[in-house]
Amino acid sequence: MIIGVLKETAPGETRVAIVPAVVGPLKKEGHEVVVQAGAGQAAGFPDDAYTQAGARIVPDAAAVAAEAPMVVKVQPPAVRGSVNEAALLNPGSTYVGFLAPLANPQVIGEFTRRKVTSFAMEYIPRITRAQSMDALSSMATIAGYKAVLTAADRLGQMFPLLMTAAGTIPPANVLILGAGVAGLQAIATARRLGARVEAFDPRPAVKEQVKSLGAGFLEMEVTESAEASGGYAKQMSEEFLKKEQEVIATRLPKVDAVISTAQVFGKRAPVLITAEMVTIMKPGSVIVDLAAEQGGNCEATRAGETVVVNGVTIIGAVNLPALVPHDASMMYARNLLSLIQTLFPKGAAVANFDDEIAQGACITRDGAIANTSVRDALGQTSA
Repeated sequence: MIIGVLKETAPGETRVAIVPAVVGPLKKEGHEVVVQAGAGQAAGFPDDAYTQAGARIVPDAAAVAAEAPMVVKVQPPAVRGSVNEAALLNPGSTYVGFLAPLANPQVIGEFTRRKVTSFAMEYIPRITRAQSMDALSSMATIAGYKAVLTAADRLGQMFPLLMTAAGTIPPANVLILGAGVAGLQAIATARRLGARVEAFDPRPAVKEQVKSLGAGFLEMEVTESAEASGGYAKQMSEEFLKKEQEVIATRLPKVDAVISTAQVFGKRAPVLITAEMVTIMKPGSVIVDLAAEQGGNCEATRAGETVVVNGVTIIGAVNLPALVPHDASMMYARNLLSLIQTLFPKGAAVANFDDEIAQGACITRDGAIANTSVRDALGQTSA
């Protein structure tokens, strides 16, 4: 099967779905790869690197879609103004990439009309066999790392303890909210930079992971489970959220930087830092909110913007992996490779829908919305 790689068009997006290093493994699997000219340039992968790896370069997105029964991307297809990337795909073709179906109903509508089979990387089941395909975790790793560097850049003090001729400089105090993949990477990065780190997470099971990285763990009385099936966090009650805010508020006056990572799949992010709580923080302190696109863990967060409230800098971080495009693309491409090897082995043009990974990740198929939760949310019926 021919796999087509489109150049990303979303503002600020620098990643590419397939890198030259995975072209060879795809060819060994029986697939061909065509790449839109310049698709990998922003990530440090020139067209020559793709041709040397055995891929073909074609001039534009239309040429990719015309040749390729499968199209892969990072960001969801753009449908805005006169641009309609979803309409480029041939009827009956396959799309693989991030899709954010609830935020992109026009794309889902176009796919159902054109009978496009689509697989969303963020809907891959969280099972052991699918770990190598988990692009959410790959990108969260990079986001957690980059969030700490962003905080360090904006904070008016250094992270490590320094003993100098001018006196001793104490280490910065960093609080990490959420100890998932992004949070754990943020802890590790802040510790490497020499900061004194504490973390908060309502799941007692992550305490040992946090402490193994050299961070303190803020504990609270747990009255209900914070974890849903599949390893995702779940939406908590208002009473539980109030208790979380109370625990966090005890630490905020003492911290220099906060990295917030708490998200609930398919839901608005929980507000862990209210506007009132911001006022008790030290002037000059920094919040980097990785949940900005889901509404933010801080009430004052504005997605894609940096605001200053009572002297506190609040960064609404959006798409931090695009700031590390080379490694982000490498990791994402390996996730894609693993998925394609599993669902489309030996050059197969049709996925094996007996596989639970295909069943979980498939959003549209045969002119209908195949995923039950997406179908219910968008109010559409199955075929």
